[in-house]
Amino acid sequence: MQTIPKWMQGLAVTVGGHGVVSHVGTAGLRMLAFKSGLTSELMAALRVRGRQMRHDRGQVFTDLGVMIADGGTAIRHIRTLRDQGELFGPVALASTAWRALAEVTARQRDKIATARAKARRRVWKLLAARHGSAPASRTCYGDLGDWIVIRLDATIQLCHSDKEAAAGTFKGSFGLFPLTVWCDNTGECLAIKLRPGNAGANTIADHLEVLAAAIAQIPPKYRRRILITCDGAGATIELLQFITTLNTRSCRAHYSVGFDLDQRARTAIAALPAQAWSCVLDEAGQARPLEEAGAAELTGLLRYSAGGDKLATWPAGIRILVRREKPASGAKLTDFERARGWRYQLIATNTPAPMLPLQQGEARHRVHARVEDFIRCGKNTGLAGLPSWSLAINQAWCIAAAIGCDLLTWFRLLCCETELAIAEPFTLRYTLLHTSARLVRGQRRRTIKTPCTWPWADQAQRAISSVLALPAPT
Repeated sequence: MQTIPKWMQGLAVTVGGHGVVSHVGTAGLRMLAFKSGLTSELMAALRVRGRQMRHDRGQVFTDLGVMIADGGTAIRHIRTLRDQGELFGPVALASTAWRALAEVTARQRDKIATARAKARRRVWKLLAARHGSAPASRTCYGDLGDWIVIRLDATIQLCHSDKEAAAGTFKGSFGLFPLTVWCDNTGECLAIKLRPGNAGANTIADHLEVLAAAIAQIPPKYRRRILITCDGAGATIELLQFITTLNTRSCRAHYSVGFDLDQRARTAIAALPAQAWSCVLDEAGQARPLEEAGAAELTGLLRYSAGGDKLATWPAGIRILVRREKPASGAKLTDFERARGWRYQLIATNTPAPMLPLQQGEARHRVHARVEDFIRCGKNTGLAGLPSWSLAINQAWCIAAAIGCDLLTWFRLLCCETELAIAEPFTLRYTLLHTSARLVRGQRRRTIKTPCTWPWADQAQRAISSVLALPAPT
């Protein structure tokens, strides 16, 4: 017979404990939703005149966002909050949450977007008060200062059962193809639009809709300098023309997007002299050897070489940059790239050369890859699956998931310190949100006492205390 381990010896289980609660960090998220003004704004947006409800729809929608931020992947997981009534108070049933999502119409989606924008305005004021300014977008050569960077990208939501608008995707899978927009400065999800699985990657109407919605989410004070980025699949003439029209006397809107490696670009690259190539910067901001990678500007060759202006139909002021790099093993190359032994990536931007040198222009666009991290974290926060067959309910669910992403971001930036201020959702849930504690009552107060043995007990105490210290919305 094997010896029983010490940690199992004398261990028994009884029922009778009291005052023990879990998910105390998630209570901090719910408090933050209130302190940011999000709860009250959603309650005003979803209120139906002359209709009395036991659970206000705005509060239900807030709780859905909190539940998704906590790691919930289905509407029934709202029990995570409801079963902790001693901590969270009254929380709606899953059936009520279903009805709340089903009642969200197109008009109410617009009201929810307005409510989110108002709450975001207040949160960014709190961020500026804590950090001195809104967070800056980072590159390998430094941050971008007061530029607000908006990143667009589409992603595939796999469906394992039939859903409205689900169809075969360009990758051979089955699902939907939503278009998402993220703020690179903070990591917030600004807008999301569900689309059929066979929707085009460059459907201009969808891009203009989500981009306008995303810009409306940025507080007016911070719209003076906006940089919009997307990959080559989403870059179209119409999108760049729309961004160009955003430039006014008081607002500058720049873009940095992918550009096709078409025949005109291949001809220009072939005509580049060897001395036209410059070093690119690595992750530390140091120059890489030209034998490994390089960058050059194609604007002059495309504008003024033989054959006339090949950018005549594109917006004035456009610049075309090209990056080349030795391909990795197994990389998919075109015949042109295979023949020359380099992999090429083209970038279109309207930032003038005096403001953005060649090396910095290439490095600035390279960090567009961060949008993949935002989408990955978003899929870890409710966007990986959809709860219903109905497209309208699934769109409402995605909005609730976007609220969950925002709450996690606000919690990190306003209440967390050191490594937790940049932690991803899984780490936040393990270290803070899912923490268990005792709820002690006395002197007309309730006190959450986290175990001293928990490695992140002090961080949890400071984070929740930071939420409680925030001023209440007016």
